[in-house]
Amino acid sequence: MSSRPAGTPSGETQRIGPSNRKDAAALAGSHRFPPSTRYQGSKRKLLGWIGEQLAPLEFRTALDLFSGTASVAYLLKSRGISVTCNDYLQINWQIATALVENSSVRLDDEDLDFLTRRHADVAYDDFIARTFRGIYFTDEENVWLDVVAQNIPRMADRYRQALAWYAVAQACLRKRPYNLFHRSNLYMRTASVVRRFGNKVTWDSPFDTQFRHFAHAANEAVFETGATCRAMCRDALAVEAGYDLVYIDPPYVSGRGKGVDYFGFYHFLEGMLDYPNWGDRIDLARKHRPLAGLRSVWSDARTIRDAFAELLERHRDSILVISYRSDGIPSESELLDLLRAFKQDVRCVEYGAYQYALSTNRRSRELLLIGR
Repeated sequence: MSSRPAGTPSGETQRIGPSNRKDAAALAGSHRFPPSTRYQGSKRKLLGWIGEQLAPLEFRTALDLFSGTASVAYLLKSRGISVTCNDYLQINWQIATALVENSSVRLDDEDLDFLTRRHADVAYDDFIARTFRGIYFTDEENVWLDVVAQNIPRMADRYRQALAWYAVAQACLRKRPYNLFHRSNLYMRTASVVRRFGNKVTWDSPFDTQFRHFAHAANEAVFETGATCRAMCRDALAVEAGYDLVYIDPPYVSGRGKGVDYFGFYHFLEGMLDYPNWGDRIDLARKHRPLAGLRSVWSDARTIRDAFAELLERHRDSILVISYRSDGIPSESELLDLLRAFKQDVRCVEYGAYQYALSTNRRSRELLLIGR
């Protein structure tokens, strides 16, 4: 990490307390919202607050470096910003392509019929049905996924492909207990037990119904602003600099050193996108058949500090906005010190306590660290 630039004050960081949530909620009505998602760590419910903090900043181009389901990038696009989305997961690249880069293409009923039926000229593999029987979905659902996963690449238009991947991914998440693929737990759906929650109805809804629902939701989310937007799939540390603003929302590493493993959570969706090579990438020693390899420096407490330092130095000429949790690694104070090494004006804005789905952490505060 380079030394502090000349003229950078070393005094206290400006701290702003929890925002007025009524004001943030009101502001949320001033921009378009992306479709709802079951994705871990999504910032969709915080968009009003994030938009409130970004509003005073002057920028025309932005990079959403860990875009996930592209909710923040979608917010920026709706404000006429030329935004670039990046994520190291292939499925998130497709989502950003469908909802942010794409400005006009939609799926019609003919497309949906093409995607969901067998075609006489195609010799379909049954890889999902053979490999994942009894793990994530029923036998009938696995057969349906085998067909759709092999039909999507046969569509000529890449935006139609991306919209279809968005729809099938959301349908898969909605039919999964916890909306994840971190363990083999189909039994939670199929066990004959008394249930006190309504997920069973959603789980048992046909894949075709869910798929078409999310395809229509994606269609409604497509819009044009006149600004050029794009999506890409790279390692965050390999993305070039040169944007007016860089928004950074990396995987969360808790104070206990446990990182969120998005690759492990969504490996099944990644596998579908690489269907011809899926079998060569699976770790067959594990019951839930995850993909082997790929550990991110952003999910490891031993490497994340150096990764942050390298990243901030690379984008030191941009406005830097970091979404963060108050109890993460590196610590809030460490991250503020890193920002102060490159930026004269550094402030920390608190949303306050915010609990993500599936999280039991009620004490961590949601933060935005802004350096300019």
